[in-house]
Amino acid sequence: MKNLLTYAISLTIAGGLLWYVFKDIDLDAMFAAIAQANYLWVGAYAVIIMVAHWSRGVRWSLLLEPVVGQRPSQTNALLSVMTGYFANLLIPRMGEVTRCGTLNRLDNVPVNVSFGTVVAERIFDVLMLLLVIGLTLVLEAGRLGDLVMELFAGKGGGGSKAGLYWLLAAGLGSAVVALFLYNRYKEVLRRNALFAKVETFVLGLLEGLLSVRKLRQPGLFIFHTLLIWTLYYFSTYVLFFAMPQTASLGPVAALTILMMGSIGMAAPTQGGLGSFNIMVGSALVLYGLTKQDGQTLATLMLLSQWAVVIVAGGLAFLLVLGRGRAADPTVGAATIGEGR
Repeated sequence: MKNLLTYAISLTIAGGLLWYVFKDIDLDAMFAAIAQANYLWVGAYAVIIMVAHWSRGVRWSLLLEPVVGQRPSQTNALLSVMTGYFANLLIPRMGEVTRCGTLNRLDNVPVNVSFGTVVAERIFDVLMLLLVIGLTLVLEAGRLGDLVMELFAGKGGGGSKAGLYWLLAAGLGSAVVALFLYNRYKEVLRRNALFAKVETFVLGLLEGLLSVRKLRQPGLFIFHTLLIWTLYYFSTYVLFFAMPQTASLGPVAALTILMMGSIGMAAPTQGGLGSFNIMVGSALVLYGLTKQDGQTLATLMLLSQWAVVIVAGGLAFLLVLGRGRAADPTVGAATIGEGR
């Protein structure tokens, strides 16, 4: 019942967002433009994003190595990652659990152990997203300032860039003050149950972030983290060339779309449905596209992501079912050589 309720709520949110996004869009013209897209570039996108998924599987195996004693198979890690993405299209946030359950089936890695590494992995992804956001705000303060001022102050215009810098300064200042107050009054604050829970959660995140020091190959882990997000960036840029309306968009625009799309995909909807369209479509309008063309590219991006997940994730799911459970109770003993 809980899963059904979660699914229903998620679907309702997605439906409402889709209505808001497409109520002023000519859907026939949009799908006609998508049908006429250059699918060689869409194919290039698919290749790049699959390399990113492979890199994510390798990075996950590196995190698991010091925890379980051996590095699970890269093949099994990739199959587990793709099966998790496939599950996320059906039920939001089920991907992490499905991924860990799949690796348990293939390599006998305990679910509770692998789930802890997934949480640690997410911390590094959040850190990379914050880096992307910071870089984008610095490079595109003028354009994004208009959007921020419109959202939060109901106005844009010439002062938007200065307004964005003031907003960033206020956020940084608030963080410094909060850190000072925490350090000075933490013993008193810990008497509050809610604060104690938040503190435990934040300290857990920091511990996960510092867990990279325990890795046997921390440099390789950092390399794959950077590679994953670099490939995400190039996959976004490549799709610009699939449509003549967006082929002239530059590299910095791709950084903005990566930021907005990543935020949109974090919403609790099936595969970013609705939320991705809003975030990416709004950003594209800042670069001179019409709302119609912006939503057309956003929809093409989303459908391309789904196509990769449905095809590769569905194939991974079938391969996992065909292979059955690993017979050896030792973690990954039968396939450990593949991960080396």
